[in-house]
Amino acid sequence: MSHNTTQNTFPQPLTGAALVIGTLCLAMANFLAILDTTIANVSVSNIAGSLGTSTSQGTYVITSYAVAEAISVPLTGWLASRFGALRVFVICLLMFGVFSKLCGMATSMNMLVLFRVFLGFSGGPLMPLSQTLMMRIFPKDKSHVAIGIWSMTTLVAPIMGPILGGVICDQFSWHYIFICKTPFAIAAGFMCWKMLQRYETQTAKSRIDVVGLVLLVVWVSALQIMLNEGKDHDWFASTRIVILAIIALIGFISFLIWELTERNPVVDLRVFRHRGFTTSMVTLSLAFGAFFGITVLTPLWLQIYMGYTATIAGYSTATMGVLAVFLAPLIATLATKIDPRPLVFAGVLWLGLWTLFRSQADMSMTFSQISLPMLFQGIGMPLFFVPLTGIALGCVLEREMDSAAGLMNFIRTLSGAFATSMVNTSWENQTRYVHAELAGLTDREAVATHNMLNDGMSMDTVLGSIEWMLQGQSVMVATNHILMVIAAIFAVAALVIWFAPKPNRVSISSVH
Repeated sequence: MSHNTTQNTFPQPLTGAALVIGTLCLAMANFLAILDTTIANVSVSNIAGSLGTSTSQGTYVITSYAVAEAISVPLTGWLASRFGALRVFVICLLMFGVFSKLCGMATSMNMLVLFRVFLGFSGGPLMPLSQTLMMRIFPKDKSHVAIGIWSMTTLVAPIMGPILGGVICDQFSWHYIFICKTPFAIAAGFMCWKMLQRYETQTAKSRIDVVGLVLLVVWVSALQIMLNEGKDHDWFASTRIVILAIIALIGFISFLIWELTERNPVVDLRVFRHRGFTTSMVTLSLAFGAFFGITVLTPLWLQIYMGYTATIAGYSTATMGVLAVFLAPLIATLATKIDPRPLVFAGVLWLGLWTLFRSQADMSMTFSQISLPMLFQGIGMPLFFVPLTGIALGCVLEREMDSAAGLMNFIRTLSGAFATSMVNTSWENQTRYVHAELAGLTDREAVATHNMLNDGMSMDTVLGSIEWMLQGQSVMVATNHILMVIAAIFAVAALVIWFAPKPNRVSISSVH
């Protein structure tokens, strides 16, 4: 690949078919990278069984990708300034295709985890760079459409992951979960290089911040492993989890001190000096974490206690993304014409209100009674995420754009990981607590027991039936309690956005 750089002013935007193809390729890259965070979730047991390992070891298929991605995302700003945004993007996209193929060809768990690590390193920079490149290829007066399309893929991909993973695994084999992404990634990579070379950014031969990079790897890895393994090791009752927590905390503090005092930091934390960016990140971490918590909790409840298959549970959850697909570009347009803060507030509050409504669920609900509220709840997703992206990136300087986009995706990734861990743990703990409370209140007069015995059921069958009903109701109560907590988190996130200053410019046009 030859190296081309541009002046400070980017060339004319793409038009017509070139703009459509460029947009599809960039959106495809973002979609694939985010899709990979959830596509293997429902197939862990199949993968582990096929490779002769336990399910707990199989979870490293998810953890390895998440750790590598979380490390590489905040490095995007430095990589783009050192080697050029387009060059980094294309190389990462081609590597993503290659390592997806290698993951599908893996014959042992160690080999699969290794390739997943490289896949995560490749996928991390794709998210922020697809965002900034898409904004550069669009005309100024249409840049809000770029934000809308990018946001749409960001919101829909994690929902589609479990569905595609379940269908592919059920109909074909787990290998194709990874292999199917290869042709799309490689084709998109070559198309982007051919069409977008004139959008390459200037490079600066800055040395790499080795100390900052090592500290980043240490604290992110320790935190991610702690979050993924905490539930299985009873959290801080385990010495292993305590040690990981200490490493993560000390590493994080050291990382902050070093990066804020280093002249050429590997992660530019100085973007947090912009109040609008900082406030947007607080809102993002709370709201996206709450949203991700819903997408984790709902399929688990539907599959384990409502009798849904993985595919049907996925279809129910996916209804949240239906309206988001159509509304994202429209909301992006609206966000350029009015103060975007009320849109963010309304979107997050809408998500919270529908979550509160869903906290009144019971085990007699039909598929439509479950999926319709989620369909309408999905309206809030683009309503909060699209204008929030505009506020965050509109508060930073143009030269800080890649760093800010990288940090934004990094915070979103960590929020999703933290929410997944907390929801799983809280759900199990709350279920055990409610079960203990209900056990003393269930059939105290033994009326139900006598009736079932009189109907010819054995005592073992009677006890099993009562226990199943008790467990189901315990899970239902626990699920509703957690949804109430998530609704409260949405409410707090909605209020936080008002601490951001009113934008004084059309933020999504600032990259030109």
